[in-house]
Amino acid sequence: MERTSQSSNIDLPGPVVLYDGECGLCHRSVQFLLKRDRGQLWYAPLQGETAQRLREQYREIPTTLESVVLVDHNHAYLRTKAFFHVSKYLPAPWRWAYHLRWLPAFLLDLGYRVIARIRYRVWGKYDACRLPTTDERAHLLP
Repeated sequence: MERTSQSSNIDLPGPVVLYDGECGLCHRSVQFLLKRDRGQLWYAPLQGETAQRLREQYREIPTTLESVVLVDHNHAYLRTKAFFHVSKYLPAPWRWAYHLRWLPAFLLDLGYRVIARIRYRVWGKYDACRLPTTDERAHLLP
């Protein structure tokens, strides 16, 4: 299931992007978003305590690390749907991708799954991340 509605049990500061904290591609993606989201998004690694707490409320959030997740307005969006919903927080032209959210996820996720399988080989794996700036740190959750 790509999207679910839940009652709000966890007090989130705003929309939260969950990502693989060791993945080079995910790291670059978070850096890209931090530069463009105008301070509207929050970020937490799938390996962290924020993701652990959110999994209790949103059972569809995977325990494996192959999916990016957006938790927004009591919904959890996975894989390509997460990217499309994240894009509404970005300036144009990136925001225009939000209109693609109606495309069928099962087709788009085929390509997503291929990239997820090869991401460590192509973009590497981080043992440690670069130190975030003060502004960036304000939007990073444990």
